[in-house]
Amino acid sequence: MPRPTPYPVKLADEITRQLGQLADHLAQLPPHEATQVITRVVDPADGVLGGVTHLVSTSSVFAKIQAERGALPAELWLALGRASNELDAIGTDLDEHRETLRHVSDRPNTGLAKPPAPAPLVVRRRR
Repeated sequence: MPRPTPYPVKLADEITRQLGQLADHLAQLPPHEATQVITRVVDPADGVLGGVTHLVSTSSVFAKIQAERGALPAELWLALGRASNELDAIGTDLDEHRETLRHVSDRPNTGLAKPPAPAPLVVRRRR
């Protein structure tokens, strides 16, 4: 008889499914509502990105303990640690834009007489 799927595994599957739904909705939202969603997603304390970063960090700690016991390869622990650090750096990069997102998402959704002028896209890399 197969073992039942543990609750945390089901929870991870459900969260993954809901994240897919959120991405599908985001792609179809009007700009004002999409900005509200993005603002919540990138919030470092209560947002999806912060939650995923915390989850990967916790996974790294678990993998370290297991690697020290010989149950998991050290490379897995190192990869999870790097992923956690990268996610944290991404969150820091996005944090500088949080006020702009909040400001745009707080604006009432009124039809503007004159649409904003498009900004030229500039690629900046800081690493």
